[in-house]
Formats: sequence, structure tokens, C-alpha cells
Amino acid sequence: MSSSMPAERPSCANFGSGPCAKRPGWSLEGSVGDAALGRSHRSSIGKAKLLACCEETKAVLGLPDDYLVGIVPASDTGAVEMVMWSMLGPRPVDICFWETFGKTWYDDAVNQLGLSDVREISAPFGSLPDLSQTDASHDIVFTFNGTTGGAKVPSLDWISDEREGLTICDATSAIFGMDMTPWHKLDVVTYSWQKVLGGEGAHGVLILGPRAVQRLESFQPKRALPKIFRMTKGGKLIKGIFQGETINTPSMLCVEDYLDSLRWARGLGGLDAVVAKSVANFGVLAAFVEAEPWIDFLCTVPEHRSNTSVCLVLKEPAGGAMAKGKVDALRKLLEEERVAYDIGAYRDAPAGLRIWCGATVEQDDLRVLTLWLKWAYQQVQAAQ
Repeated sequence: MSSSMPAERPSCANFGSGPCAKRPGWSLEGSVGDAALGRSHRSSIGKAKLLACCEETKAVLGLPDDYLVGIVPASDTGAVEMVMWSMLGPRPVDICFWETFGKTWYDDAVNQLGLSDVREISAPFGSLPDLSQTDASHDIVFTFNGTTGGAKVPSLDWISDEREGLTICDATSAIFGMDMTPWHKLDVVTYSWQKVLGGEGAHGVLILGPRAVQRLESFQPKRALPKIFRMTKGGKLIKGIFQGETINTPSMLCVEDYLDSLRWARGLGGLDAVVAKSVANFGVLAAFVEAEPWIDFLCTVPEHRSNTSVCLVLKEPAGGAMAKGKVDALRKLLEEERVAYDIGAYRDAPAGLRIWCGATVEQDDLRVLTLWLKWAYQQVQAAQ
């Protein structure tokens, strides 16, 4: 077993799953030099840039004409919460989860919203539940890609076109990295631009289909809604949210950075190109895992494996999973060598590694990372 330190280092060592690596070639001056800094988000230039975020998002994603895009507070979490607090209640709810954040939405529905008719459809980390258990007459809340569990929904075939309830999809580590079509299957989509496009944190994106708008205008929840959750006034949608008028003050620096990310995605070839790049990135790790007996995917079903937040488990030579302490030692060694930052598994996930393979990561950097993974594993084993 060779223990020679690799001669190469990744050009970018940021393999964390959020905030994710900036796009290749990004620089502060070059990417956000035209930002409306020091200007009101209500000024003509501020509103124009926020509207451009909405319109460019819709164009790059290829959303249907009657879908709306808005910029909302508090990242993907804020977007999901404002939807749950504003829309859930008139129908039973099926909440599907197989990792940390989906379970949070379930806990919030039961313990914070106090909904009485909520079904849990769940599976352990690295697995998918039987999504065919969902009821088309219920509202359905699910996470497209389990960011902390490494398992994604392979398709939307399980969602009925004749459904009566809404489908609410937390897509934060999937959108721009996976095929989420056909869009008409999803009535609500939420995400943060800090994920696949490598934007800055703090803001969320909310996409509403016409059925979601109808729910907002026909259902008035009895619960109190904080200002940042309110999307209607006088029983009508506040359309300004989806036309460049935000609920609270956004960072115009982050707004410009997002516009830069969208321009980069267009320049790469659009949605198909950024998805293809993420899939190709995943292929680098898949080939490595196939060749090395000591590392494996947390998700055991190949078609369910995430191609963005790739979750891996390490094995001992004698068999069995590597203990968390040794995994932490491996991860720390890679950070000390400045070749991989923030790749530890999420705190409540099984011990292992989580490596981001979204489109802002380069294939060659992942190839070099695999050399260092093998070296670090050997060092940890030799230190026993």
C-alpha cells in the first residue's frame, strides 16, 4: 500500500455542500462590479436587478409561462417555512423525508403548525421511502434531493397529474443540478442560490405554479403570520414579490452575485449544460468508488444516488464502517493539507464524507481529490 503524498493539489479545495464553491473564474470585482451598492432595493435600478433575478431564473430553468418566481428572506429555510405557514391546513398532508431537513419540515408541521392530519412517509439516511404511498388528495411536502443523506428522487412519475392537493418541493440542492421536469408536477419549488450556482447565502427563491396561487387566494390560515411570511393582501396575491419587490431588504451584493451565476450558467449552455456538468462530476467519484474497496456510497441504490451532495462511507480493512473519530481525523488531515474543506458528513448523518459535485466544481479537481482521499485513508490506517 503506497503512502506517497500526491504531487498535485486541487485548484479549488471548496467541496462543501453549502455555501458551495464559487463558479470557475469568479472574482469579487469581476463578478459583482456592477452591483447597485448603496442604492435602495426600491429604487429603479434596485427593482430592475431584482426583477432580472426572477426573469433570468425563469428563463434558464425553462419554467412554464404561468409560473412565478420571487426572491424571499432567509434562504431556502425561509422559503419553505413561509409556504408551509401560508398554505398548509385545508387538506391532509403527506410529508416525505429521508434526511435532516425533510424531517425538520415534518416536525414543524406537527409541533409548530399543530396540524392534526399529517402522515410521515420516511426512510433512513441513504434510502428513499415508498413514494407511491402518497395520496393525490393530500398536500405533499418533499425534498427532491436529500442534501445530508445522499439520496434523490429519480423522477416525478409518482406525482399524479390529476392530484387534488399541492406538491411542495424543497429543491435547494437539486435545482440546476438535476432534471426536475416536468415542472407541472410541482406546484411550489423552493431553493437557495448558495447551492448549485455557488451564490451567496441569506436569500431564498420561491417558485409558484397557478395551483399554489389559487391556494393562497382561497385559504386564509387561522394562525398568525409574521410579515416575512405574508404573500397575500385582501385575499389576493401580492404580485410585487414576483416582480422585483422583496418582502424585506435584500443584499444588492448577493443579488448581483446571483445574476452573475445565472449569466455563467447561460454561457455554459443553460440548464442542460449545468446539469450535465454535475452528472459528469459525480461520474469521477463513482469511478473512484468502483475501484476502491474501502469506500462506498451511503445510498445503495444507484439510480437514487445524489449527483450533487455525494455521501460516502469509509470501511475498515477488516470490514465494518470506520468510526467517526477516524473519519474526523481523515477529514482534518485533508484540511491541513489544504486540499478539501467542509467535506464531513452532516452532524446527525452516519459517519462519513459528503462531497459536493455541483456544476461550480471542476472535474479535474475531483480527480485530484480522489488521490488525496486514498492517501489520507492510508495515513489514518497507518496511525493505528
